[in-house]
Amino acid sequence: MSVWVDKFDVFAGGFWLTLQICVLAAIGALILGAVVAVLRISPVPPLRAVGTAYVTIFRNMPLTVVMFFAAFALPALGSNADFLRIPGLDVVFTRLGTDLPYFRFALIALTLYTAAFVCEALRSGINAVPPGQAEAARSLGLTFTQNLRYVVLPQSWKASIVPLGSVIIAMIKNSALIGFFGVVGDLSQSADQLTSAEGYAFIPVAIGISIGYLIMTVPLGALLDRIERRQAVAAR
Repeated sequence: MSVWVDKFDVFAGGFWLTLQICVLAAIGALILGAVVAVLRISPVPPLRAVGTAYVTIFRNMPLTVVMFFAAFALPALGSNADFLRIPGLDVVFTRLGTDLPYFRFALIALTLYTAAFVCEALRSGINAVPPGQAEAARSLGLTFTQNLRYVVLPQSWKASIVPLGSVIIAMIKNSALIGFFGVVGDLSQSADQLTSAEGYAFIPVAIGISIGYLIMTVPLGALLDRIERRQAVAAR
């Protein structure tokens, strides 16, 4: 167990990098998932078709395939990944110290994959809103966008927050794949470095890595349990 003390900086660095990508991917997935959810319930058939196609493709595709495409196909599109140089995100990446192409590719893969599940979680919340609410809004002359903004979405968030939390927890665990697709320094890649390159015993290293993931997921799970209990009490 001395590896925990001797290599604490490696564990801490891996935890920090994994936390960064999980937070950024969660924000991106929530935004993209909300957009796709709106497309899924749009009254315009072509938009509904786009939303349905997106969810069908990414929800039924293994994350490993998405990661593989992001890690090996995206770099082939441009050696310097200039198409990913977004000014606002560049500032964020620079301040975090993660201005690395593969970090961006992993972020794209996690965001695209998780957004499909975010969309379905939001859509389940939208379906939980009584149809009479939307009908009453339409009878008042509200447009589809106004109906969503002022009536449907504010109520759907309450029903969606627990499923959304479960999706984010799953995303954090799925992030363990990023180290095997070029992202240097995350928790999973740190474990491979300590066991393969430096010869430390696997079990203590695995326990240390597991603790890092538990630190991210257990508090979120406890928060979701508390929210779920409050919702159950309010529903009585």
